[in-house]
Amino acid sequence: MPIVGVKDTRKQQLIDATMASIAELGMQNTTIVSISKRAGMSSGIISHYFGGKQGLIEAALRYLLDQLGQELRERMAKTDGSPEQRLNCIIESNFSEFQRSALAAKTWLSFWARSMHEPGLKRLQQINNARLYSNLRYSFAQGLPPAQATAAARQTAAMIDGFWLRSALSLDPAESFEAGERLCKQFVHQTLASAGAENSSN
Repeated sequence: MPIVGVKDTRKQQLIDATMASIAELGMQNTTIVSISKRAGMSSGIISHYFGGKQGLIEAALRYLLDQLGQELRERMAKTDGSPEQRLNCIIESNFSEFQRSALAAKTWLSFWARSMHEPGLKRLQQINNARLYSNLRYSFAQGLPPAQATAAARQTAAMIDGFWLRSALSLDPAESFEAGERLCKQFVHQTLASAGAENSSN
């Protein structure tokens, strides 16, 4: 395997090991040693590739964000581009099988808690929030006036985050995630349908 391929493979193995350690031990108890043991690599490799534990943790969060973006692009490519289909794709991406998995869910929860104290994680979380709102706002704007699109985007973003969080902490996550996704889609459909009915009556 070329050197670049080996490097990328090792970095991904370390990211996977980081998420596994966070899911099992929590972020506070995750250490370079716990990560390197799971990855089957020396501790020095982490410093070589990521500069230390914090750099690796931020890389793991970027990986989750990249997965979210990739899932959204793949879904968008299969739609006709209508506002409701675009919005459903955004919702489905946030409630995808990967994003609702125990590994991803525990990692996200740890990141959210730590982002209040870690500037690097907070910045990445703010990027994620802004990206979600921007995608929702753009899609709603295709069928709603500007002010309504803004309000609908904020409400939908809050619903996605709220239902996702409640589902991740639920005693029955699978059912809760499905219900959360369904309710978010219902809100989108009703919001766009109401706007369409209002336009027809004018």
